[in-house]
Amino acid sequence: MSRRKFLKQSSCLAMGLLTYPMYSSAFSFSKTEDIIVGHNSHKYKVNLNWGQLNSLKTPVNDCHEMVQDSKGRIVLLTNHIKNNVIIYDKSGTLLETWGTEYPGAHGLTLVKENGTDFLLITDYERHQIIKTTIDGKVVFTLDFPSETGKYSTKEEFKPTETTVVENGDFYVADGYGKQHILHYNHKGELLNIFGGQGTGNRQFLNAHGICYDDRDKQNPSLLISARELNQLKRFSLKGEFLETINVPGALICRPVIHKKDIYFAVLRSKNSLRSNSGFILIMNENNEVISCPGATAPSYKNDNLEELYQTIRLFQHPHDVCIDDDENMYVAQWNSGQTYPIKLMRV
Repeated sequence: MSRRKFLKQSSCLAMGLLTYPMYSSAFSFSKTEDIIVGHNSHKYKVNLNWGQLNSLKTPVNDCHEMVQDSKGRIVLLTNHIKNNVIIYDKSGTLLETWGTEYPGAHGLTLVKENGTDFLLITDYERHQIIKTTIDGKVVFTLDFPSETGKYSTKEEFKPTETTVVENGDFYVADGYGKQHILHYNHKGELLNIFGGQGTGNRQFLNAHGICYDDRDKQNPSLLISARELNQLKRFSLKGEFLETINVPGALICRPVIHKKDIYFAVLRSKNSLRSNSGFILIMNENNEVISCPGATAPSYKNDNLEELYQTIRLFQHPHDVCIDDDENMYVAQWNSGQTYPIKLMRV
């Protein structure tokens, strides 16, 4: 689904023009009370006060993605052009900001090269991928891949995410564009293109997020979200389709690998009556959902995951998660009323 189409559908849901059955009764809670979310081995205490800033001095719009850099700092990407990048320490104290030129800032990936941190930013409004230093100096920009013959104009290319593999090659998901996955070397030279729009095994509807999965060191692969299909798809690094993982009821954003588990922000419950719902999903190395902070407990019937629904009005369009070195989770949200991230402290 395109960003414009999703916004239109969300507006229709808010006005009651689209109706779905309500499968669970969500409830709200006070900011002052302790609340524990999650299931089984992955439970978290909610901290709604983390990272709150003076919105007149350091505003956010959509908080799209977050990473932790080599110094342990939490780096947030927003598409507010007063400060596209906001850097916190783990306590939520503001350290620095930069960036005024990325109106469509969406994807954020940390790149480590010879002990130095860099960032890859995708900007769907500029139709570009931008590599920067950790303090915002531009290293290179990549325009739409006209040489592939898949794109007639730059407007058709709306990249949403990147991921970097061990040799420095990186992959780009054109999640708001023509749904291709592009493979570049570390210099930004195009090596391969695969995917495209559709519902087949090798195709995508909203190839929104992508990550490098090296948990099996002998067989590293790519995990790519097909958000409108409620699926994750696994591909080899050469672009060969390997498997589909179904996640019923979940519009999943970027997969995030931390140790042996996969973490996802689920933008919205597919069948939620409320347009601004959402939750977090955690999956183990066997592709089994083990915890859903903000949603129903994961349940399997005949080896199939039953559909998931929001149960607590905590998240509004969660868009990405960052797991720090203390196992705490930071949740960035899109279209949530210009809110700062939420911190979930592992218990």
